[in-house]
Amino acid sequence: MAKRTFDLVFSIVGLIIFSPVLLIVGLIIFATLGRPILYSPQRAGRTNKLITVRKFRSMRIAEEPSSHHSGDDDPRITNAGRWIRRFKLDELPQLWNVAKGDMSFVGPRPETPDYTKLYTDEQKAILDLRPGITDFASIEFADLGSMLIGDDPDKIYFDKVWDRKMELRMKYVRERSFWMDLKLIFLTFAAIVNRKK
Repeated sequence: MAKRTFDLVFSIVGLIIFSPVLLIVGLIIFATLGRPILYSPQRAGRTNKLITVRKFRSMRIAEEPSSHHSGDDDPRITNAGRWIRRFKLDELPQLWNVAKGDMSFVGPRPETPDYTKLYTDEQKAILDLRPGITDFASIEFADLGSMLIGDDPDKIYFDKVWDRKMELRMKYVRERSFWMDLKLIFLTFAAIVNRKK
């Protein structure tokens, strides 16, 4: 109950405080990429129910089916998009997801249904929780785009990231608490500030 109250109050406060930033980023995207301003993928939420995650667009729309992931070398990323990604501004619209109750500030990052099908029986415990904007994996892989540079970012993701991410998600399942959430929020801000260019 404390977690949901925290999420609701601070997501609304965040939407109000960051409304000028949301407006400016939205205008930049509209000027450089046009519509739509938001990227709205379907992800697996709590109990594996599909939710629509809101993110600011940082890339041109692919003309053909593309990979789930993108490295920093993806030619579709605009100059403005690199700046938006650098400071994680693309994640700000997810404050609305938190306010709605689809997501939490802290929790395992939501995956595509294609990926949740790969969860083991033990890992399915992840789906008992609301997905979050940040978690242990978000902090450890704050520079994920730099790791996925290459011709096949999905393969790189599975070879170099997937197993470790699942370990960190399960770590949150086992160790989660309100105070742990506060610590992860603080560490997330620190990771953004200290992120390499």
